[in-house]
Amino acid sequence: MKSKILDAVGISAAVLCLIHCIAFPLLMIIPLGISHNPYIDLAFLVIGAVVVYRLTKHMTSRWLKLLFWGSIVLISVSVLADFIFEVHIPLIYAGAAGLIAGHIINFKNHKH
Repeated sequence: MKSKILDAVGISAAVLCLIHCIAFPLLMIIPLGISHNPYIDLAFLVIGAVVVYRLTKHMTSRWLKLLFWGSIVLISVSVLADFIFEVHIPLIYAGAAGLIAGHIINFKNHKH
């Protein structure tokens, strides 16, 4: 049951992250006076990493662990590049999509 809750939190956070990453560049076209804050991306990364760590701690599926941690690495590289070079790398989209897919697969594999 605990794993199902973590999957629900993970799916929600990854979907919100993906919406944020897609919608924010579109909002920057409109002159609203807003600017990108990389700390929001960092917050999504921390939430995702904590959820993935707790999920994969007792997981037996190696490929699913690889999907989860590979997605976290993609997001980490993108966030780190944003902090260091102030460049937004699109790896964050692939990472968020990987987390969503991993959580959905993990949720469907549970015995209900």
